[in-house]
Amino acid sequence: MTRRHYISLILIFLANLVFGQVKFSASVSSTTVGTGEPFEINFSVNGNGSGFAPPDFRGFQVVGGPNQSTSMEMVNGNTSVSLSYGYELMAVSEGDFTIGPATIIVDGHRLTSNPIKIKVVKGRSVPQNNQTQTQTAPAGGVRAGNTGDLSKQIFIKALVDKTDVYEGQQITLTYKLYTKLNIEQNANSVAPSLNGFWSEDIKLKPQQLHVEIYNGQRFGVAELKKTVLFPQHSGDLTVDPLGMLFVVQVPVSTGDDIFDQMFGGQKQVKYEAKSTPVTIHVRPLPAVGKPNGFAGAVGNFSIVSTIDKTEVKANDALNYKVAITGSGNIKLLQQPNTNFPPDFEKYDPKVTDTVNASENGMSGTRFYNYLLIPRHQGDYTIDPFKFSWFNPATGRYYSAATKAFQVKVDKGSAPSNVTAFSDADKQDIKMLNKDIRYIKTGNVDLNKAGGDFFGSLLYYILFLIGPVLAYCGYRYRNWLVETNSDIVKVKSRRAGKIAAKHLASAQQQLLADNTKAFYEDLFKGLYGYLSDKLNIQYASLDRETIAATLQARNVSEGLIKRLSDTLDLCEMARYAPVTHIAAKEVFEKAKGIINDIEDEI
Repeated sequence: MTRRHYISLILIFLANLVFGQVKFSASVSSTTVGTGEPFEINFSVNGNGSGFAPPDFRGFQVVGGPNQSTSMEMVNGNTSVSLSYGYELMAVSEGDFTIGPATIIVDGHRLTSNPIKIKVVKGRSVPQNNQTQTQTAPAGGVRAGNTGDLSKQIFIKALVDKTDVYEGQQITLTYKLYTKLNIEQNANSVAPSLNGFWSEDIKLKPQQLHVEIYNGQRFGVAELKKTVLFPQHSGDLTVDPLGMLFVVQVPVSTGDDIFDQMFGGQKQVKYEAKSTPVTIHVRPLPAVGKPNGFAGAVGNFSIVSTIDKTEVKANDALNYKVAITGSGNIKLLQQPNTNFPPDFEKYDPKVTDTVNASENGMSGTRFYNYLLIPRHQGDYTIDPFKFSWFNPATGRYYSAATKAFQVKVDKGSAPSNVTAFSDADKQDIKMLNKDIRYIKTGNVDLNKAGGDFFGSLLYYILFLIGPVLAYCGYRYRNWLVETNSDIVKVKSRRAGKIAAKHLASAQQQLLADNTKAFYEDLFKGLYGYLSDKLNIQYASLDRETIAATLQARNVSEGLIKRLSDTLDLCEMARYAPVTHIAAKEVFEKAKGIINDIEDEI
């Protein structure tokens, strides 16, 4: 045996010592199959792998997959991960074939699976148009839908009750879904941006699809979103589209592959539907007939005012309330201009709304509650409160006024810093104890202002403090500039604080029992921390880069493995439930890993 063979044996022996526990293998459900008959092939590795690359399935048609599964086991604090990639294949011609090895990267080393020999005998005929084409369905076995085929079977319409309105006039916007297909899943993909509008969503009741006839065809219809809009300026405003992503069932056509036709005649496809933008023409409010003091109220309103007391003592409080009731842009009303007697101290009003948004628009009452404190005795008049609005239904302005209130203020019985005068000689002044002090009589000791300060020890101490503080500030500024000039070091120092914020968010999700969001925040926290700490772009982070960088910084292999296992656990839990380990334990592990990395780097 030559020297080269000895070296090869030694290398193989050492590799088995290091990687002997990691195996990457391929298996099939049957090594003898007939043409047109589907069979399964699986590639499995008992370790944490990445960068999986399947072999060339030449001579076979891929009818399903890859279907990836992950299993994780924790024994005595040690976590082990197993990955499996499965495909469904169908032979298209007779003969003996060999499926080559797949590859995967484990701990920075590329592993290859064993090749598989398949004997294909005569079976069913196979369509020749897709014989050697490799088809890989999107994740979960859901294919992307053909937009042209589905746009007439499932779509979203944006409907408004008015397209020609005045500025501030309310509009009801409804997004409706029309479908002829069974919907398996749905999610918002594009939220409408209602620029130029003030909006309030209408709460919809739980509903089932109901049947409507649209363009002579029967559709299942449901309301997706209903909103009350108020245009904020004149001109042509656009109601942006609402987009949703659906997973729907569609029948299998004769052009689809045989495997789909064998099982139920249905397949799931993804399809994104968007409504068509709607243009609203907004007219400005007419200038003719606009009352003085008009503040932009548009709709139909009424007004009433009340007062809780008409006779009070000076410095006692009373409440004056104004209620504006009606339908329109009631939540956009400006604070009314009020005219109270100058002797009344007025506070900003407390605003309370009892307003509802419904299919008929926005309606209700807005209350303005003023706290008033009369400071002098006498008889006063609270003038009527005037309010004006524009009614788009008639195209006219209207005004209304509340009644006036007479308030009698008696002299206050309790002592007060506020002096009240009789009607004959009352003046509009307030003599306060803190403004005008009594004249002091008797012997008065006079001292020269500042005579005990200039030349004293305190004087010289304060005189020297200024230059010392200026010098310290100068040194601190230079240190701060030097410290923050290295962006990499700044990000590294702050990495722990940024991670702590993500971990705090994850802890809140954990307390709220929102497991999926918990693992999402925990995963982002760990990756964000590693990106800042190791100065690696977030998009460039992968397991191999993380492990190599940590090794270069002399981080222990045990800590690197704990980090890798925790990242795998978080990533798996984002897509599938994890039951073998408590979420709280995972949270504590993540905190411990960050603390240990901070100690070692």
